[in-house]
Amino acid sequence: MKTRLFSFCACSVFFSLMVPAVLSAGGKSDADVSKTVTVYAYDSFTADWGPAPELARLFAEKTGMTVEFVSCGDAAQVLSRAVMERKSPGADVLVGIDNNLLPAARSAGVLTAYKPAGSDAVDSSLLLSGDWLLTPYDWGYFAFIFDTASSVRRPENLEDLCSPEYKGKIILMDPRTSTPGIGFLAWTMGAYGDRWTDYWSRLKDNVLTLAPGWDTGYGLFTSGEAPLVISYTTSPAYHLEYEQTERYQALVFPEGHAMQIEGLGLVKRAANSEGGKAFIDFMLTDEAQAVLPLTQWMYPVSASVELPASYRLAPRAEKTVAAPVDAVGKAVNQAVSILGR
Repeated sequence: MKTRLFSFCACSVFFSLMVPAVLSAGGKSDADVSKTVTVYAYDSFTADWGPAPELARLFAEKTGMTVEFVSCGDAAQVLSRAVMERKSPGADVLVGIDNNLLPAARSAGVLTAYKPAGSDAVDSSLLLSGDWLLTPYDWGYFAFIFDTASSVRRPENLEDLCSPEYKGKIILMDPRTSTPGIGFLAWTMGAYGDRWTDYWSRLKDNVLTLAPGWDTGYGLFTSGEAPLVISYTTSPAYHLEYEQTERYQALVFPEGHAMQIEGLGLVKRAANSEGGKAFIDFMLTDEAQAVLPLTQWMYPVSASVELPASYRLAPRAEKTVAAPVDAVGKAVNQAVSILGR
């Protein structure tokens, strides 16, 4: 596990669409750079089942440019890589910097503001910042997913999760390296206020593991390691769409739910800033937005995109809660310390 938010992440190039030949050790020519947009993203975005392959194909058809996705672990590690490279950026665009990571991204000074074409179509409630340092592309509610095939009682609220009957039965993600991890911290801070530390202390014995990222944590859940995992209200839609099962259900709690709004941003001093701007513009088109519900399993920011039928298993939170993002960032190490990790 990583010990700091900006810990080292050895990114790997996941794939690149239509690059005709292996680049020489001398690097890319100016012409190559202008035709290639390098995008740092998190693992589930770049996976073969994620949105990146289809987005790359559509972007190439629309612009004639290649998009090269670089997988960096989870979203916090995307930002970590950009911070390490700030003097000589390797990326043109960062994907996955959400509302909880925004203060760190702003403080690091690795992004430059850009208001994209199509920005008027984004609901004002989803804007991450008034200066468009980040452009929102999808959103969702954090929630616990429950395995109905398990023998434990279905919890009805956040407080139930502290009951001894759930000892070792909850999978969380590390808030130092994972956006669902820091999202759960924000959720509990929003619901409990200054008493969030008491809540985490009472929850401690029930946490089976603090997974480094969503992929790992959710994989442990679906393999039967625990009946409860922090994820999103939209996660059960995936299982209905591709596995034809309603076994996994999102729990809507009366305390309310925290929202995640994911954004992408233009890297300061990017080698191909014009290409980066074109990619950000593209991500707000309905063509790109329509890819997200069945790959990202999040709501698109475009209201004109029709949701798949499987989203009937994605309940909307009746109430939302939030905590000051600066306070959440400062609480990360304390939360991990409470869990003894």
